[in-house]
Amino acid sequence: MTRTARRTGRPMQVAALGVTALLALSACSSSGDSSKAKSGSSASASASASDKLSGTVTVFAAASLKESFTTLGEEFEEAHPGTKVTFSFGGSDSLAASITGGAPADVFASASPKTMAIVTDAGDASGTPATFVRNQLEIATLPGNPDKIASLKDLTRSGLKVVLCDKTVPCGAAAQKALDAGKLKLTPVSYEQDVKAALTKVELKEADAAVVYRTDVHAAGDKVEGVEFPESADAINGYPIVQLKDTENADAAKAFIALVRSADGQKVLTEAGFLQP
Repeated sequence: MTRTARRTGRPMQVAALGVTALLALSACSSSGDSSKAKSGSSASASASASDKLSGTVTVFAAASLKESFTTLGEEFEEAHPGTKVTFSFGGSDSLAASITGGAPADVFASASPKTMAIVTDAGDASGTPATFVRNQLEIATLPGNPDKIASLKDLTRSGLKVVLCDKTVPCGAAAQKALDAGKLKLTPVSYEQDVKAALTKVELKEADAAVVYRTDVHAAGDKVEGVEFPESADAINGYPIVQLKDTENADAAKAFIALVRSADGQKVLTEAGFLQP
């Protein structure tokens, strides 16, 4: 009996050990599956967070931002399938007036704090504007600089056709500030409503020179030649950006502003000639 009992007990012990092992394996498997499920759930949540943006983002932006913002808009659409970024580029003062007048927009990027204040003072901004880049003036001349313009003072020479931005536009206000710093007086052949219009006058050879932003000279390539001048250091403009109060796509507006201020966004902007904020 005793020997039989011992024989019977051994298989029972083995069986018990087998059950214990199976339970342990089952627990490990369950834990692994749980971890995988949790990981998968996190990945899904992350993907969901990335994919939740949709619809159109309307951005009103200073004319000097045209090339860099167009690039960033394409990057944004690629990163967020289902979104569309539309732009309205122009003089910051005109854009600000449109916004306060009720024009539908989600984001405003201005070429100066003064023009941004038009929007914030009217209560049309959501949150506090953040400066994301700065810009400096440069003289744009005809290719090869045939008039041998080497300074801001040279623009005052008789017979030279010079174009400036209107004084109400940030580039025009900055140009006047630079002229004041150099104690210079200049009567242009025309005042233009935005910096691109001023640059175009030189590109079309309707003017000998224009005071524009260095970023616009950079964007024009070999159509013009740039001349730096020291007085420009006294007239550097900060560019603020803000989400607008009446946006109909707040999440996408926030995401676009985040892209502009990100390392990737800053790289695009600095490569275009903008200065760090």
